[in-house]
Amino acid sequence: MTRLATPGAVHGAVQPSFEDLGTPLREVTFVVVDLETTGTRTTDSGITEIGAVKVRGGEVLGEFQSLVNPGREVPAFVARLTGITTAMVSTAPSIDLVLPSFLEWAHDCVLVAHNAPFDVGFLKAAAAGLGYPWPGFPVVDTVPLARRVVPKDEAPNHKLATLAHLFRARVTPEHRALADARATVDVLHGLLDRLGAMGVQHLEDLATAADPVPPDVRKKRHLADGLPEAPGVYLFKGPGDEVLYVGTSTNIRKRVRSYFTAAEKRRRITEMVRIAHEVTPVVCATPLEAAVRELRLITEHEPRYNRRSKHPERHTWVRLTDEPYPRLSVVRDVRPGAPHIGPFGSRRVAQDAVDALHDALPLRQCTLRLAAVSRTPGSPCALAGMGRCSAPCVAVVAPDDAYAAVAKTAAEVLTGDPSSVVQALAARIGRLAAEQRFEEAGVVTGRLRAYVQGAGRAQRLAPLAACAELVAARPTPAGGWELVVVRHARLAGTAVTRPDEDPLPVVDALRATAETVDAPVPPAPACHPEEAALVIDWLESPGVRLVHTSDPWALPVRSALAHADLAGVSGEVRAQVDSLQ
Repeated sequence: MTRLATPGAVHGAVQPSFEDLGTPLREVTFVVVDLETTGTRTTDSGITEIGAVKVRGGEVLGEFQSLVNPGREVPAFVARLTGITTAMVSTAPSIDLVLPSFLEWAHDCVLVAHNAPFDVGFLKAAAAGLGYPWPGFPVVDTVPLARRVVPKDEAPNHKLATLAHLFRARVTPEHRALADARATVDVLHGLLDRLGAMGVQHLEDLATAADPVPPDVRKKRHLADGLPEAPGVYLFKGPGDEVLYVGTSTNIRKRVRSYFTAAEKRRRITEMVRIAHEVTPVVCATPLEAAVRELRLITEHEPRYNRRSKHPERHTWVRLTDEPYPRLSVVRDVRPGAPHIGPFGSRRVAQDAVDALHDALPLRQCTLRLAAVSRTPGSPCALAGMGRCSAPCVAVVAPDDAYAAVAKTAAEVLTGDPSSVVQALAARIGRLAAEQRFEEAGVVTGRLRAYVQGAGRAQRLAPLAACAELVAARPTPAGGWELVVVRHARLAGTAVTRPDEDPLPVVDALRATAETVDAPVPPAPACHPEEAALVIDWLESPGVRLVHTSDPWALPVRSALAHADLAGVSGEVRAQVDSLQ
């Protein structure tokens, strides 16, 4: 009977199991099926005929055909269209006899139909009505494939009869199941010929063949051929072996294939794929190793299509300088003997943290290096007149002890408890909010957030950066152990044990062969700060057990991490607003 397009179902019948098959099309066994029914809805119509052709590599392997008693009258207009009358199907077997035979005959094959949601929908409804679980066949719909490769100037529509004429099918569709299935076979082969020129060579290619992907991008799908279905890192390479892009995935082959489908919508990445001529995989033992290798490769090659941080040297820190009257300075490196917070992703954010500390503490903001006792008195600045600096520049008789107390407090809030700064700025934010100066309150909030996050980051990094060696283990879903050796916050080695394997000898071997790492100046790690963050996240994940540590690994009792979300600040602000209203 006439196939009616189901709204929203143009490509919905294609199932995601394609990605796991990876079979060349010439090796795929297709079952091209067609149904005749008493109507268009599965709720009040029944199947009157099933016809199917089994093909592989262009060769017909068998056919299936049977009339079906729908258990109801065949409408007159359907009988005129198909030639199937109530009398013809009255003695035919019912669907409970025909369907099991068809499902067994089509077992382990890929179903193909013209307007597949219609035919497959009736088959699924029949299976559900009989209480059979649907086998989950991969499904190919020739309608969206035809829309992709047959333009309007070549065929006025994409009906089966029109396409059968275009591809010179050996059988003319006549609204009978087997004849229409035979015609669909020729249409399928004609479509596959055209898709082959577009790079569609495998079954998983067919799953996305109807996607609006530029032909030059789709043709690059062969770059994924032979890639491992394993976790790791992949590198897209262009002319001269330039590394264009580095990524990571739990399944390298599946992820790389997605770059050649409509799922990839990033314009820059599509441009990258057009340039690429090779994909190099790096298989990794664990997801942590993959994430770390990705970061290191990005840092090493600086791929032009990666947006992640490529320049660890551009990270900034806030230092309390080591001089008689310390001050805050935004710096690129970490030096021993001075408190630091950070790293910050940009100088602007680091300056926000500095401004937060200046809002809370009367630290000097001048950049001159002052002696403990000056020979000649300096000239106090406006901050001294406002009471925001004790003016150590005028100390000519004795050192400014009041400033020493301020410097001590500044060191404490940088490396330990930040509560005094948080409370001072929360009170200021509350006053500004009560006065409806919301924009200024937002600026102060941004400064406070930058300070708290920078301090928390440094306090989290410092203990691990100072630790010469830490060995940890986490159980794997398979029953083994994922082992890591961390040296000064850098991933120095990793391995995975089998469920039946004693992990302790593996730990000993891993420690003996792990990378040698030179000690950094804490809180700076001996690696890219983002790598250290990845390692710490893994160490803090559920199930991790410490096997060995050479140095203590702990956070301050009252660390800045407790204020990272500024949850306590909101209460302070509300209280301040209530007190001023």
